Amino acid sequence: MNEAQYPVPSITREPDVNKEPVIPIKFIVIGVIVTLVLSVLFIALLVYLAANYAGTIIIVRDIFIIALGLMSCLSGIVLILLLISIIRLINMLEFELKPILLKTNDTLGTIRGTTVFMSENVVRPVTTASSYMAGLRRGISTLFGDPRRNLGK
Repeated sequence: MNEAQYPVPSITREPDVNKEPVIPIKFIVIGVIVTLVLSVLFIALLVYLAANYAGTIIIVRDIFIIALGLMSCLSGIVLILLLISIIRLINMLEFELKPILLKTNDTLGTIRGTTVFMSENVVRPVTTASSYMAGLRRGISTLFGDPRRNLGK
């Protein structure tokens, strides 16, 4: 079987020399400064509230602890559902897609065999006969001249 090798195009691209950053540096610096200022203000607010409203802070803390517990339970349920989905996906891949891919591979093997058979038993004899006829035609025209030109004289 003939294995023809075709040139493979290069996938790599030339790097851009003058590529500007996606976000300018000055916006990044401004964002960092604003974040730091807001963090300091938030900490100052927490210290003020803890000093003046200790009872309220304890109640809010307890509510947040309960909310975090509920979120942990919800996250566990979501992870279990995700695990079930992954198990179903693996099951589908193994028992539904794998047979389809095997049948496709068998079909490709059959097509490969058919093309080799056609190439060896149909195309090659036809091209050989065509080349012999072209050679015979050329030989006759060399020996006797072109019959189309000879008819007019």
